[in-house]
Amino acid sequence: MKRMTGAELTLRLLERQDVGTIAGIPGGCNLPLYDALGASGIRHVLARHEQGAGFIAQGMARVTGRPAVCFGTSGPGATNLLTAIADAKLDSVPLVAVTGQVPRAMIGTDAFQEIDTYGLTVPITKHNFLVRSAAELLDVVPDAFRIAASGRPGPVVIDVPKDVQNEAIDIDILPAPGRADPLPAPRAEDVARAAAMIDAADRPVLLVGAGVIAAEAAQTLRRFVDKAALPTAATLLGLGALPYDHPRFLGMVGMHAARSTNLILEECDLLVGLGIRFDDRATGKAAEFCPGARIIHVDVDASELGKIKTPTLGIRADVGATLRALACAVAPASRPAWTRRIARLRAEHPLVMRAPDDPLDPYGIIRHTAAVLPPDAIVTTDVGQHQMWAAQAFPCTRPRQWLTSGGLGTMGFGLPAAIGAALAAPGRPVICFSGDGSLLMNLQELATAVEENVDVKIVLLNNAHLGLVRQQQELFYGGRYHASRFHAEPDFVTIARGFGVRAWDLGDAADPRATLARALAEPGPGLVNVPIDAAENVYPMVPPGGANRDMIGGARHASEC
Repeated sequence: MKRMTGAELTLRLLERQDVGTIAGIPGGCNLPLYDALGASGIRHVLARHEQGAGFIAQGMARVTGRPAVCFGTSGPGATNLLTAIADAKLDSVPLVAVTGQVPRAMIGTDAFQEIDTYGLTVPITKHNFLVRSAAELLDVVPDAFRIAASGRPGPVVIDVPKDVQNEAIDIDILPAPGRADPLPAPRAEDVARAAAMIDAADRPVLLVGAGVIAAEAAQTLRRFVDKAALPTAATLLGLGALPYDHPRFLGMVGMHAARSTNLILEECDLLVGLGIRFDDRATGKAAEFCPGARIIHVDVDASELGKIKTPTLGIRADVGATLRALACAVAPASRPAWTRRIARLRAEHPLVMRAPDDPLDPYGIIRHTAAVLPPDAIVTTDVGQHQMWAAQAFPCTRPRQWLTSGGLGTMGFGLPAAIGAALAAPGRPVICFSGDGSLLMNLQELATAVEENVDVKIVLLNNAHLGLVRQQQELFYGGRYHASRFHAEPDFVTIARGFGVRAWDLGDAADPRATLARALAEPGPGLVNVPIDAAENVYPMVPPGGANRDMIGGARHASEC
């Protein structure tokens, strides 16, 4: 029997979950946890804002697929974590956030730095706990990890009052670590029916999402695609599930897809959705998405089946197990007519990149960066035009390579997520494509990057605007620009150097390509400022609320054919 405090017990239980790194910030109500953390073998990363800590943890979780942990104190520490927690919920990322709380006797008294963390996090978590005694931690901590990793992954909050952290109890034996529950297998009759529908289809298309990557099913997906000759598109979070250069890969679907991709889905007679949730950025006007298609929808989360699109066949099951069963059940196929039609659509309506050879062009800087990097480099983005340019142009080759905020669309995600990715995958370079608006939202984490000496390079597409807002004001608000331009234009190179980050400005470089290559080859954190024209828009674009067929821009002129 051993006597330990609630804080010491929490750290022992986290160690038993194989937690190696925790990002966070200490404060008055989680100091006992930090006192115990200092005595444990777990590495701590001192973020400069709790939102940064949450996204650092997300970066670790997205790269590994395992739950990652962040710490915050009560009150503002907890509220600062909310955006990162909500982002994890929308993108199904396993995250365990441990927050300090005022002592139990002071809950409900409006004590200093008291906030109802439990109430605030109910709608943005898979589950949350307000721990009432140190003994409860024996069940709560393993259960939090089990819940975060089970089925459709997601965030869990453990709110621990300070007196519970200080409460000493005798422990006979520690519980087993929490592990993910077994995933539901597909029913044989569903697999047989799905295989028959696929075999009978003339113009099938697969649409793969984050669920395929979460299921670690990329290799099985490839076998399935090859055997049944299935054209395959991806959602924003499904990029990397199939390599960009696979002959059946169509690219990203939806608001900023290549015209050909959306038009191919418009003509398909069978859509097989794997681990997707039919969100509006992918489907456009959902009622008019794939208008002539029957739908097979496979997802581990039963609540997604029929939520947006009613499937002809809904299969609630592990996507990986379903793919393995389908890969055996379908007949080999070649689909020559459909393959020719797709080739024609892709030739007539390709993704148009205006100046892919110019390193000061949005597509050019992304293509040149990719050309310098090894194929296993990890890419994070912030949110805005640069995110969509990168999604269109960066050649993803593997799952868990592409980390971006898809559902919540959180500006400020990129830099801290890149730090987390670098911590989780040392030896692999990490690139963060960001915009000037996004980078400013968690700029303080440059200090964390320096402190941890992570190999993270920020490629900053700087147009001194909230570019996607400006674009929508141009296209849909009569060119009435308001509050989308930053009149004060920070010198990001000087700012980065002030943090101790190496920085380069391609706008001043005599040879931008050579400067970029030299910057990316330097060890440790770095920033490359790339001034771009504020009038550059990301095309094609489906108007908000419009059908995917109603794309604006991005068409190749006849003279270019």
